Amino acid sequence: MGSPELRSTLDYHQRGGGLGDPLLQAFDWGAVAAGAGEERDRAPALRRAAGAVLAGAREMWAFARKDPRKPVYSAKVATALALITLLVFLREPSDIVSHSVWAILTVVVVFEYTIGATLSKGLNRGLGTLTAGGLALAVAESARRIDNLDIVFLIFITFVVAFGATLVKLHPKMKPYEYGLRVFLLTFCYVTVSGYSTGEFIGTAVSRFLLIAIGAAVSLAINIGIHPIWAGEDLHHLVAKNFAGVAKSLEGCVDGYLTCMEYERVPSKILTYQASDDPLYSGYREAVEAQAQEETLLGFAIWEPPHGPYKKMKYPWVSYTKVGGALRHCSFAVMALHGCILSEIQAPPESRRVFSTELHTVGKEGAKVLRELGQRVKTMTRLASPNVLAEVHHAAEQLQRKIDQRSYILVSTDRWGEATPRQRGHGHAGAEGDKDKDNDAPPGPEHAVVVNIGAEYSVVASSSSSLARFDSSASASADGGSGCLAFRAQASWPARLPPFQQGGLPFDAVEARTYESASALSLATFASLLIEFVARLRNLVDAFEELSDNAGFKDPVEEPSSSTAATGSGTAAGLLLGRIPEFFRCKR
Repeated sequence: MGSPELRSTLDYHQRGGGLGDPLLQAFDWGAVAAGAGEERDRAPALRRAAGAVLAGAREMWAFARKDPRKPVYSAKVATALALITLLVFLREPSDIVSHSVWAILTVVVVFEYTIGATLSKGLNRGLGTLTAGGLALAVAESARRIDNLDIVFLIFITFVVAFGATLVKLHPKMKPYEYGLRVFLLTFCYVTVSGYSTGEFIGTAVSRFLLIAIGAAVSLAINIGIHPIWAGEDLHHLVAKNFAGVAKSLEGCVDGYLTCMEYERVPSKILTYQASDDPLYSGYREAVEAQAQEETLLGFAIWEPPHGPYKKMKYPWVSYTKVGGALRHCSFAVMALHGCILSEIQAPPESRRVFSTELHTVGKEGAKVLRELGQRVKTMTRLASPNVLAEVHHAAEQLQRKIDQRSYILVSTDRWGEATPRQRGHGHAGAEGDKDKDNDAPPGPEHAVVVNIGAEYSVVASSSSSLARFDSSASASADGGSGCLAFRAQASWPARLPPFQQGGLPFDAVEARTYESASALSLATFASLLIEFVARLRNLVDAFEELSDNAGFKDPVEEPSSSTAATGSGTAAGLLLGRIPEFFRCKR
């Protein structure tokens, strides 16, 4: 048992007597609990914000490391703005300092990523400001001679000038000067309105022009003096890089078709022509999508002065876009070859194996030509041999001969065999019958084999319908819409379930023969597209030769062979040994 004082204190607190203390009643215990809850809720939010900031920093770091020129460009812009802001803190001359914001705006607007873009915008801005200032001064002088109608005259002239400048800006030939016309309109309206308000037309126009000239000069000096980035060089590298992508897609399409590769689920990005990680698709897509970028770089490159390996005045940058256009023309054929792999109608593997050697050779030689041209564009050297297309043309001719020899595989010849007995029974029944008989193909042992092959495919069609291709939408829902690419061996179209088959009923003989003919023609389509690609290579080679002549590409350096090197070394050794006796005779 405790003391009486301790027991009385415990009883007092149990009865709530402690809460009657004025200090305890005045304290807000609910506010304390609410504040603790807010602290607990604020901690996860702060952690999420810190995680988002770190993730953004890591992403920007990876972005900067991928292309170091971009952070360098950012540093150049910051340096130019830091120099221009010094005008704000200057005291003299006061009339120019009061308009220093125009120099800052010039740096922000004119300082572009490449030298050509900076020169283009700088010259457009300067020319637009100069012409607009001169026109505004002329309009102000004319308005001064009109006493009461000066405001009406200024409004009317502003409408006429804005209408004319906007109409000229919309003309296709004036696209390179669109920015200059915008600056012209802005400067004319600014000088007219502010000059009328202050009565200082000449001072406003001169100060604005000087500040724009200062901003453009600082931007150009820093952009050229510190790690210059040339639009012409980017155009050169872009055209050269696309050759390798198209060559990779060509080889992949041919090899994939011969190995009966099939997408288990066609990516929706390919069906909607969006960027995808598929190597067969991304290679030719980059070349096709490069047209807009090439035209943009061309518009900036023509403003750049001679530099680096591009030392000719009026360098033929247009020839690079011609080479890019010819490469895109070949890329469209590769796109069609890829479409044959994506098609629902597929030739049987047995038919593909008949032409596999010739198809593989054409694809390999075509990719070899593309890589050779790409390397020549990259190194700016001429072709070592004028017959760069000799091998790929020979391979295409071999493929054409094989198609001519085995053309019965690509068409249905069942009707040829059925027409032969009727023709033999009727005999020579007249000139018309002789003409029909001459037009029909002769029956031959090969045609009988084709009939047997067709029957074989009919059996396959009826017995292996479980190999039907999955529908892309069904596969997408089955795998949860994942973006991964899955491949499997293709089945010929007769072995697939046709879209109009009802209830899983078996094919009849007529439908089976129809599907066999369509699947055989798909192989002919692939072969003809490959031959068409070879034919388009001629235009690409012609465009490259035009570029090499106009740009003055250097001649290729022939490396000495091993035998020549050995002979040369042997000759040098012989000369050295022959001079040894002369050396000792001189010593004597």
